[in-house]
Amino acid sequence: MPPRADIAGNLADVRRRLMAAAVRSGRNAADITLVAVSKTFPAELVREAAAAGQAHFGENRVQEGLEKVAAVADLPLEWHLIGHLQSNKARKAAAAFAWIHSIDSVELLKKVDAGAVDAGKAPRVLIQVDLARESTKFGAEESAIADLARAAVECQAVVLSGLMIVPPIPENSEESRPWFRRLRELRDALVASGIPAKNLAHLSMGMSHDFDVAVDEGATMVRVGTAIFGGRPAAV
Repeated sequence: MPPRADIAGNLADVRRRLMAAAVRSGRNAADITLVAVSKTFPAELVREAAAAGQAHFGENRVQEGLEKVAAVADLPLEWHLIGHLQSNKARKAAAAFAWIHSIDSVELLKKVDAGAVDAGKAPRVLIQVDLARESTKFGAEESAIADLARAAVECQAVVLSGLMIVPPIPENSEESRPWFRRLRELRDALVASGIPAKNLAHLSMGMSHDFDVAVDEGATMVRVGTAIFGGRPAAV
């Protein structure tokens, strides 16, 4: 097993990097949400991170997320579903997560909205955009984003709040910059086309290896796991 991570120390380091990136790009670090990606890590480490001041946590899988949400229900945390959402789990996700980053079709959007209505919730959703067209990743094609955004604005319960991207894994952080820039430019084009800016205020982009560059390109949410919790155990 890898050595136990120094969660508080790692969080402090990530926050320093985030602050430095914000300063370099002339932005206010307070406008950028750090989402600690706790997938595969136990609830006790979520508690440890929360004790160090972390409030936003991200999970990839609905079931694992539901178990963790329940295990730390006594803490005032905000939960993000950042992984692919299967339509048969849309209702559960809508009831449990404050943010869902992975809306990639009108069909999924409608199921999440119906689940939110039934649960009396109003989750904030982001549209996952597939710019690189990688076969191993999810997301809506760029040509479908405008229609999907318009459908989201008309939903009863969910609140469209922005866009998300998972770009190709880079050899160095600068290789991610063109993808982050394209997402920002797509958002700006959607706003210019008439979609309310308030519904596209957030750009969820950047992970442990490249969030500094993402901040430079306008990220309002960065999803950081390894740099906080350490290496994940190998799959068995």
